[in-house]
Amino acid sequence: MKIFSTSVIAEIDRYTIENEPIADIDLMERASKAVFSYIIEKTVLHGKVMVFCGPGNNGGDGLAVARMLAEADTRFSVEVYLFPFGKDLTASARINLERLRENEKVPVYLTETIEYFPVIPCDALVIDALFGSGVNRPLSGLAALVVERINRSFAYVLSIDMPSGLLGEDNRQNFPENIIHSRKTLTFQFPKLSFLLPENEAFIGDFEVLDIGLHPDAIHKIASPHYFIDPEEITMRISHRKKYSHKGHFGHALLIAGSYGKMGAAILASKACLRSGAGLLTVHVPHGTYPVVQTAVPEAMCEIDDSDLMFTGTIDLEKYSAVAIGPAIGQKVNTQRGFHRLINEIKVPLIVDADGINVLGINPEWLNELPEGTILTPHPKEFSRVAGEFETGFERVEQAVELAKKFKIYIVLKGAHTAIACPTGDVWFNSTGNPGMATAGSGDVLTGIILALLAQSYSPKDAAIIGVYIHGLAGDRAKKHQGEVALIASDIIENLGGAFNQIYELGLTT
Repeated sequence: MKIFSTSVIAEIDRYTIENEPIADIDLMERASKAVFSYIIEKTVLHGKVMVFCGPGNNGGDGLAVARMLAEADTRFSVEVYLFPFGKDLTASARINLERLRENEKVPVYLTETIEYFPVIPCDALVIDALFGSGVNRPLSGLAALVVERINRSFAYVLSIDMPSGLLGEDNRQNFPENIIHSRKTLTFQFPKLSFLLPENEAFIGDFEVLDIGLHPDAIHKIASPHYFIDPEEITMRISHRKKYSHKGHFGHALLIAGSYGKMGAAILASKACLRSGAGLLTVHVPHGTYPVVQTAVPEAMCEIDDSDLMFTGTIDLEKYSAVAIGPAIGQKVNTQRGFHRLINEIKVPLIVDADGINVLGINPEWLNELPEGTILTPHPKEFSRVAGEFETGFERVEQAVELAKKFKIYIVLKGAHTAIACPTGDVWFNSTGNPGMATAGSGDVLTGIILALLAQSYSPKDAAIIGVYIHGLAGDRAKKHQGEVALIASDIIENLGGAFNQIYELGLTT
């Protein structure tokens, strides 16, 4: 799924109106019906619904939703507070205001001051329809005061399309106190880039994307550097096994992981790799630690380093299809030397994680020596060691794109909505996963998954996209059994089979 800037979405709206064709008021009705249906089906309504509307089409959506709610049920009361903010209503908003006034059950309070701002009960549902995606600068004046009053309440706030005051992309110059704090955002057709960045979590809450039938030709024709990974994307990229396949068809993966006292990372990554379909797996481990791997992961073979404590060695890479290095290898001088030899000798796809990225941070000039197509999988602190400090998620993505293009590598920015920066400048944001996955070893599991996919001859881009999606999907399946607090990395591994099956089954039905 493409992620478009808010200005481009306005173009797609216009294209839809002209080429479906459909009147603006009818497209608004369709969007409002999607919001109304969601509220009726998935929101527990009781007591008062308070709809705050602005003068634009977002306000028109709010007016239409208020009318639909009032016509649908009498168990709750609906009130509308319309703030023109010194502007004329758009044509479609004005039509919806007239339609609403025909329903005498819904009082509409039109005001240009904060003086008569209503008291918002704690149990009210507040629908934010003040400003949508058309905002291009921070809110101020009366608009900021209205937002502040809504945020001060303890009511459940639901925003239509976007939390009022939030910009669609870069919010570094915005004022957080002048942005609605929503519990739920119902956005139209596409997620907005700002929804996928950690600094905006407090404003968006959970979000749902509602399909409002924007014209598919426009969506197809207009390019975007940003994408949201959905299930259909994975079913198109994932391959199916043939009847007469054998283990040699699915690659021989090499995992360089672990050091004395830190072998858990090697075990987790090994199990994840095997559960993700690698035909063969060899784990390169310090001499003194190989019994740990041979006991915990009998399906894996071991290659033994000369050192009892750490990775140091020269490796014969000829027999391997893909290599991963980094989980818990440490950063000792001998390990750094071994890492440097590896990146200069390797001819097969490579993934660098954890201490491997930290070694690059110590030796940044080695970034130039990474083979094209190498995948780096940093968490935020590891990323700052190779890219420099950043203040926002927006800056982190910008820096990742710059590095990916400069060194012709892939950078997987781990976290909620994991972002994959590609050498082409494209960025793919993940749609799966949950906070329970913020636990020790989760990143090692991801490394194992991506390694397995690389070993099976997936391209680095496909391996990264499929890998982060399957990792998050397995985490979501684990959450159903364990909840978020009790979830551990091993639970993700145990749910990999179900995650792959879910994708394969979806592919059979689409």
